[in-house]
This record gives sequence, structure tokens and C-alpha cells, in this order.
Amino acid sequence: MSLTLAVDLGGTHIRAATYNDDSITPIAHHRTRTNAHEPGVFDRVIRAIETVWRSDVASIGVASPGPLDPYTGTILDTPNIPEWQNFPLAQKLSDHFGVPAQLDNDANMAGFGEWTFGAGKGHRNLVYLTISTGVGGGVICNDTLLQGFHGLGAELGHMLIDPNGPPCGCGKNGHVESFSSGTAIARYATEQIQAGQKSSLQADGGLTAAQIADAARAGDTFAISTFARAGYYLGIAVANYLAVFDPSIIIFGGGVSQVGDLLFKSFEESLRTHIFHPRYLDNLSVAQAALGDDSGLLGALAWARLKQNEGARAQ
Repeated sequence: MSLTLAVDLGGTHIRAATYNDDSITPIAHHRTRTNAHEPGVFDRVIRAIETVWRSDVASIGVASPGPLDPYTGTILDTPNIPEWQNFPLAQKLSDHFGVPAQLDNDANMAGFGEWTFGAGKGHRNLVYLTISTGVGGGVICNDTLLQGFHGLGAELGHMLIDPNGPPCGCGKNGHVESFSSGTAIARYATEQIQAGQKSSLQADGGLTAAQIADAARAGDTFAISTFARAGYYLGIAVANYLAVFDPSIIIFGGGVSQVGDLLFKSFEESLRTHIFHPRYLDNLSVAQAALGDDSGLLGALAWARLKQNEGARAQ
């Protein structure tokens, strides 16, 4: 029996886990800080993998922030890890450990994990959205992970909503991430309060989306409207996704998606207003991610297993 090793590489933590080939319960798991803005991230990845390494590991799967090229296994220029520019992560891991290594975008892997093991099981067409610091996405079309010609498909957080909108983390303006991410929600609230908006919130210490959610639940009218604004623009984006992908389920993950009706009441109203045709909503499921923080790790596991099986069949 061979083992598969999965890595979830984030801006804050590196997680590595080893699995038997018929299980999603790890036989070994390790978490360490990425320290992404300090030199030596690759060495920390190696040490995390070595901590859970077993001699019968046959393949490695890695979920990583992008942009990246999954076909060559190269990190292009992810803002989360500044020292990696055109960094051939998969090849370096394969050379070091002597087994094949697969690399893909963390949101793609989270979507693939939910489709394989979580809320998306049984669906052939799926859109996954994670709403947290940023907005990321993954798409399954006819039982296949959408990657695109350059491997840069399904960058759903960078759907353009308003070219005159606020700046996005990528440096462009008006993407859905610049309206509906936790970062965008906090920035908008801070700017409005500093401009004189009345609220129980104080903008001096740097607001977070969680603080704004707490104030909204306590009845703060401005905090409520701030989440309603984010939901409105999210509805526009998802109306576009439905027109492009026509999924049978939309799965939401990430911390901001946990605020419930604060976000999703206005989202649903906006979606119905902006949808191209009501037929898209017939039997459409909207669900929360079932795998929680493990969605990316388990997606990398499933992806490595898939590629290993494809390689075995090709021999």
C-alpha cells in the first residue's frame, strides 16, 4: 500500500499530512508558520514534509496561493510569498523527495476537495468560492477541474464588477474581491467612519470584518449596511458565474461566508435581480463548505491521487 502526502501552503501556515490510499484521515499531520515575508520558505516546506514523511509515500500534492502554472508546477509571482518568482516548486519537491509532485492553486484545490469529499459530492458542475482575506474560486465542469490554457482559469475573485471601483489586492480596480472580501469590508467601513459615518465602531485601531459582523449583530445600522453592500456585489459576480458555468451547486467557504444572513440576504436579492435568466436558479443548490480548513489539504490529496492513477494507467 502506497501513501500520499498533501501540503496546504498558505501565507500564514504550512500544513503537511500523510494519508493511506483509502482514507482522508491523516496518519501524520504537521502545521508550522510560513513566515512568508522572511527568507527560507522552501526550507520550511521541506521540513514540514519531512516531519510527516514515510518511506512508502508515492506522490505529493500541493495547494498553494497563485498565480501559478499547474502544468509546469511553477509559482509565477504570488504576493503571499514575495521571494518566489517563477519558482519551480513541484520540480524542486520531486527532486528532493524522489516522487512526483503536483501543484495547483489553493482555491482550485479547495473546490476539488469539496467536490471529491465534501459538499459537492454527486455534482458534475460546481462553483466553489472562498471569501476571507481575499476571494478565490474553483470550478468543476462536467466532472473535470477547470484549469484553462495557461492554468490560470477560475480566478473568480478577479471578476471585474466595476472598473471605477476600489483597488483590489492584485493592484487592479473593481474586482469582486475589492468589494466582498473581508479585507474590502474592513477597508470600506474604516474609510466611511473616518469620513464621518456614524457607527458604534471605532476606526482608529484598524477594523476587521469580524468586528463589523459583531456590531451588525448588535444592531449597528452602518455595520449591517456594510455587509449588505458586500453581498450586493457578490450577487452580481455570482450572476456572472452562473451565466458562464451553469453549475448545479455553489459552495461558499472562508470566514466571511460564516456571517449568514448579514451577507447572504442581500446576496440572494442581488443574484435574482442580476441573473441573465431565472432558469439558472432552478434546482440550484447553495451550500457551505463541508470540509472547513481541510478543503485545500484534502483537495491536494485527491489531486495527487488522481494524477498518480492517471500515470499508472498510462504505463
